[in-house]
Amino acid sequence: MRECHSLKEVREEIDKLDDEIVKLISKRARYIRQAVKFKNSIEEIKAKDRVDEVLQNVRHKALALNLSPNLITKLYEIIIDDMVESEIAEFRNGGNF
Repeated sequence: MRECHSLKEVREEIDKLDDEIVKLISKRARYIRQAVKFKNSIEEIKAKDRVDEVLQNVRHKALALNLSPNLITKLYEIIIDDMVESEIAEFRNGGNF
């Protein structure tokens, strides 16, 4: 992390991070689309145990980085819910997403 000397510099750095975050979420979504090939039902797509595991993992990582685990959990719940819906749509379309 670099030391900024103005609000403009801080905002520029935040914008760069936002670009990276969006790219990483896009990359995660592409892996989710691949995962549908290996699943045989909508219940398998919903994978409650896996969702719980991911949420616990990100909570622990947030705590380790001195971030609000509640914030990170809420963000991931939104991301996961949306991606599960996309995966279900892909599954119903026979993998033609």
